[in-house]
Amino acid sequence: MDPKREKKIGIRMNVMMAVGMSLGLSLFGTWMSGHFTLMGFFISFVASTVVSMVLGFIIPIRRLAVGACRKCGLKERSVKARLMESLVFDLIYTPVMTALMTALAYSNAVKQGAQVTYPAIFLPALPASLVVGYVLILILQPIFLKIAGKAAGPASGR
Repeated sequence: MDPKREKKIGIRMNVMMAVGMSLGLSLFGTWMSGHFTLMGFFISFVASTVVSMVLGFIIPIRRLAVGACRKCGLKERSVKARLMESLVFDLIYTPVMTALMTALAYSNAVKQGAQVTYPAIFLPALPASLVVGYVLILILQPIFLKIAGKAAGPASGR
């Protein structure tokens, strides 16, 4: 694949996945809190989108996911490889986003006088967020990849 086209696709994928994951996990997190507010959702969404984009530009997530598939002997683009890639993405993105969103919720709760510890908010939220994140990645990644591929222009040699 043409390196310039691959880079364009990678940048678009990073932005779309950051926005998609942040939207889904922010909605889920604020709904799970039992105290859904539009402002709480918005703050969570914006903060997690920014952090997700930074993560995507710093950590070579795609390379790590492909490497995990190779180590497991999975054929590229197979269903098993997709499942493994989604797991790698999920284990990198979701804990960080969940930690950020629960920190925001914790800060807000403490300001309002709640007697709660951060682990009491974070630990129950993490497993549920990992499941939701995994499902979101499985659904969004192929859709966004098609969009990014079309936006990057035709592949060389076609």
